Amino acid sequence: MDALEAIRKRRSIRRYLPEPVPRQDLETIVDAGRLDATGSNRQTWDFIVVTERATIERFRSAGPWIVEAPAVIAVVLDPASRWWVEDGSAAIQNMLIAATALGYGSCWVEGDALPREEEFKQLLGVPQQKRLLALVPIGRPAESPTREKKTLKQVLHWERYEAKT
Repeated sequence: MDALEAIRKRRSIRRYLPEPVPRQDLETIVDAGRLDATGSNRQTWDFIVVTERATIERFRSAGPWIVEAPAVIAVVLDPASRWWVEDGSAAIQNMLIAATALGYGSCWVEGDALPREEEFKQLLGVPQQKRLLALVPIGRPAESPTREKKTLKQVLHWERYEAKT
């Protein structure tokens, strides 16, 4: 699957089949995140791949559906970089697209994970000075959600913002 097709097909998946994700595929997905550009090439992220069921179960408080995923990638960044959020976000998007290209479903879990950041950092052994930006569950999708998207014509402006009628 090429990149544009993966972008078109990517959806937030919250139901997964129980089959494990091969280590090589998880490494390929993380590598897609690692290859993203970062501010001043600081590369201040780390990625923790979790496949141990007992640990994944501890992520339940960020969304009970997460425990269905056979793997979860925790995205850790150093906030000493002024671009840590942007760098982490770009890496996550690359991983989501790579997962789709490989036939997996994934979801960016941030809003429900951030209130539990300290708990999850302790669980994963993340140093205190680092930030846990998001959790990314990965697995074969057990659902195929569809959502209507605005058309390109509705969102595209040339040269200046013009109100759409």
